[in-house]
Parts: sequence; C-alpha cells; structure tokens
Amino acid sequence: MTIKPKLLIVDGMALLFRSFFASAAMGHFIRLEDGTPSNGAQGFVRHVLTAQSIMQPTHLAICWDMGSQTFRNELYDGYKANRPAPPEEMLPQFDMAKNLSQHIGWQNFGVVGMEADDLIGSMITKWQDEADITVISGDKDLLQLLTPTTQIAFTKKGYTEYDLYTHSRFKEEYGIEPIQFAQVKAFMGDTSDGYPGVKGIGPKQALTLIQMYGSIDNVISSLEELKPGQRTKIKDNLDMLKLSHELATIQTNVPIEADIAQLVVPNYEQQTFKAIEERGFSLIAKQARSLYSLI
Repeated sequence: MTIKPKLLIVDGMALLFRSFFASAAMGHFIRLEDGTPSNGAQGFVRHVLTAQSIMQPTHLAICWDMGSQTFRNELYDGYKANRPAPPEEMLPQFDMAKNLSQHIGWQNFGVVGMEADDLIGSMITKWQDEADITVISGDKDLLQLLTPTTQIAFTKKGYTEYDLYTHSRFKEEYGIEPIQFAQVKAFMGDTSDGYPGVKGIGPKQALTLIQMYGSIDNVISSLEELKPGQRTKIKDNLDMLKLSHELATIQTNVPIEADIAQLVVPNYEQQTFKAIEERGFSLIAKQARSLYSLI
C-alpha cells in the first residue's frame, strides 16, 4: 500500500513579512558582514525548518508573490493601494529568502501577475486528491480553500504555535461551505486589501446573508425580502459588490509547472548548512543543527 504524501505549502510572503516585522520592531536587523539586513530571511527559513520538524511533511512547496502588481490591480486601482511600501531594510531580503530556500533544496513557486494565494489555491486543486495538504499562512482569505483533505495552519505565536482550521471546523463555526467565504468577503470588503465591499454591511451581516441565501446572486434576486436599509445599501453598491467578489476570489487554475514527486523534502546535510553559515546566516545553521541533529 502506498503512503499518501503529506504536502506542506508555505506562504513565503506571509512568513517573510512576519519575521521581518517581529524583529525590526526592536531594531534587530541581523546584518551580514557587508551590512545587508537578514532578519526577515533568516526568520522565514527558521520558521519553515521548525514547522517541518513539527508537521513532518513528506513534500514541501514555498509560494511567493512576484512583485506588487497583479491582475487584481488591473481590476481595481485601489487594490492594496493603502499598504505602505516595504521598509528599505526589507528590500534585499525577498531575493535572499528565495535563494536560501533554493540552496536548502526547497521548491520555490511564483508567477508574475499572480499572488502567492493563487498559487496555493491552484496547488490544492491540483493535488487535493493525491495528498493530505497543510498550508501555513497568516491570511484568513485562504479559508475559502479548505477541503476535506486540506487544512490551514494560521501563524499564532513564534515558530511553533498555530490556529489550525479544518474543513469541518470552518463549517461548524461559519455555517457555510469554505468556497462561499469569498462571497461573504465581497459584502464586508477588506480594509487591508483596500476594497470596500458594500458600505455599511459588516462581517456579521455579510455572513448572515450568505447563510440565508447561499450566494450573492441569490441575495440580489431576493432584494425585496430584505430590510429597506440593507436593500438600499446593496442596490447602491452592486458594481462594487461584484468587483469585490472578483478581488476576494482566489484563483485555482494557475498552471503549476511541477509534479508532486519534485517536491519531496530534501535530506539535510551538514555541509549545506555549513555553507549557509559561512555566508553569515548563523541563526539558520544553529536552528537546523538543533532540530535535525546535524553533527
């Protein structure tokens, strides 16, 4: 009997930003000999190494955004427009993190014009029948991707604590199917992503509408049943509601140019981390040695 692969998909951007800001807040940029900051990149790698030791995947993929412009910016100018540019100390660390990942033997994925979320969604669609999948991220938008074989571990504290969502937990808490979550987001909007949804409809009302009617289309065709205030808000914002749904929906059909066999977790060798240490990334080497007994 063949053992089902355990695939760990990592939202590289989420862990990189998280690691950067956690240490930058205290002014710890952990500079290399030439002065280049490395706090985010080293934190990202240490997080993945630790997650791997806890979750014991057989296969691993790291997903990245490729620049800040995606098809969503073309749909809506305001998409993520309110987000500040990354701090100067972070700029060299995007490539640094990807290079470290590659050097260790992890597979990086990124498609220009798409977000990491879209690659994660497409990987789940591609491999959900042949693998048990865990996704690590901090982005609640990913709840829409839950399936009976896919769970999402949201970062909570440090490198070891997660808030784990399964398909059944989501259904119990929200009273809808995960795939309907983007429709809830369309009504409530998302301030961090910069799209408004329907002004005046908050998370609770948005969820209740989808619980009751099942979809945006059904809500629109049942407008006469709603309270006058709600009806007016939706009528006044129909275009933005539909656009918000497009922005909130994670793509699941991005071509993933890989076979799952290419994602097998590498065996870690002492010399891999010795080379990384010699380049100045001593925190990574120390973490790898303590977790994987590399003598």
